[in-house]
Amino acid sequence: MALWIPISLAAALVQTLRFLLQRRLKALGLSTGGATFSRFVFAAPLAWALVLLMIAQGRDWPVPGPAFWTWAVIGGLGQILGTYCTVSLFSMRNFAVGIAFTKTETVQVALFSALFLGEAVSAGGFLAILIGVVGVVLLSWPRGAKVRGVIWNRTLALGLVAGASFALAAIGYRGAALTLGADDYFFRAAFTLACVTTTQTAIMLVVLRLAEPGTLGKVARSWRATALVGLTGMLGSLGWFTAFTLQNAAYVRAFGQVELVFGLAAGVLFLGEKVTRRELAGMAFLGISLLAIVLAS
Repeated sequence: MALWIPISLAAALVQTLRFLLQRRLKALGLSTGGATFSRFVFAAPLAWALVLLMIAQGRDWPVPGPAFWTWAVIGGLGQILGTYCTVSLFSMRNFAVGIAFTKTETVQVALFSALFLGEAVSAGGFLAILIGVVGVVLLSWPRGAKVRGVIWNRTLALGLVAGASFALAAIGYRGAALTLGADDYFFRAAFTLACVTTTQTAIMLVVLRLAEPGTLGKVARSWRATALVGLTGMLGSLGWFTAFTLQNAAYVRAFGQVELVFGLAAGVLFLGEKVTRRELAGMAFLGISLLAIVLAS
């Protein structure tokens, strides 16, 4: 089995846990911005601690150039916007559906990957991604909603923006890591993650200070809960970044749709949500898609 597959699987599982914790932050009274900020502020020092540990073990300190920082900033801004939209979705639909709408990124990341990195997926790989989209639609279709209501509502708009943002983030992170060379994929992933989360923290500090006075204090006072979000966020992102250094971002994010199954299970186990036959069918399509992606890649 290719190494990027179990790494992506672990990243999806940890990210589901992080989304659960972020949803709890909303219940504690943190704004969407505060919950989003908590994703980065504790992750940055943890990522740098990992980088410094590996440098102490003999790795050379990298010297990133302009291309690295361009890709890193694109990825960082994309993740901020995507996370912000995703947290907003949690207050509009149930947990699993909130994640499902963001999975429109799978087609978008394939297109962005070909456009910006010149890494097109195979015909079989794109077909596998489209099969996954069918599963996403089945999982995200609001119960009892009419077609017009699904197409023209704010929830779907937020999901599409989140998907595009996460797609740009995936492309940005792979692009940044590739500029560091081909050796020691794990160190490249950790260093890229440290730089990106530091940039994201700085951006969010300014935004929250100007737009949401008092939010930074709430995040600090809720440090026990926000620190867990940062820890799980760092571990999940480290998994994604590592997978991005090993494989085309389109395949990694498409395989990451397994997160939908984890999200549905989390909703059932921890939030008391019910699973419908439509959602079961959606999971079946996703299962076929994941298998096809592995074979195509």
